[in-house]
Parts: sequence; structure tokens; C-alpha cells
Amino acid sequence: MTTVTIMPEGKTVDASEGQSLFSLIKGAEPEDHKCDDACHLFVLEGRKGLSRMGAEENDRLDMIVGVGSKSRLACQATVLGTEDVTVELLSFR
Repeated sequence: MTTVTIMPEGKTVDASEGQSLFSLIKGAEPEDHKCDDACHLFVLEGRKGLSRMGAEENDRLDMIVGVGSKSRLACQATVLGTEDVTVELLSFR
């Protein structure tokens, strides 16, 4: 089981392999969410514990102001179950 820590609150949640960060943070299915900059976050620790960034996610991030090397979209990133992950919420809603 992987632990995902959500900053700045410091809340921790247990995650199973294949779960999206979006579903962990919102407690909802990712299909309920339209992919846009609303789920932009930074991965502070455990980047290797998440799925690789695909072309769609990379293209969407290219359109967002404030993107950095640690940026991911929560609706696109899934837990691999290999290491714990810490994320920082940005414009997430």
C-alpha cells in the first residue's frame, strides 16, 4: 500500500496501485472531472511512484501558467504502488 501525503494540509491517504491522484484527493471517480488546469499540482516527493506523463497531459500542462518540473495533473497521474508520494495542491478544485 502506498501513502499519499497532500500538502499544505499534511493529510495522508492510503492508495492502491492504479488509483488516480484526483480520485484520492477528491474522493471521486476521475470520470466525474473534465481534465483542465483545475487539477494542477506539484509532486514534491515520490515522482517515480506515479505513472509516466503521457502526451495528453504534457500538452495540457503546456497551456497552464505556473507549470514547473514537478507539475502533474491529478486526473492523469496514477499511483504505481512502488513508493510513497507527497503532492502540493495548487489551483486544484
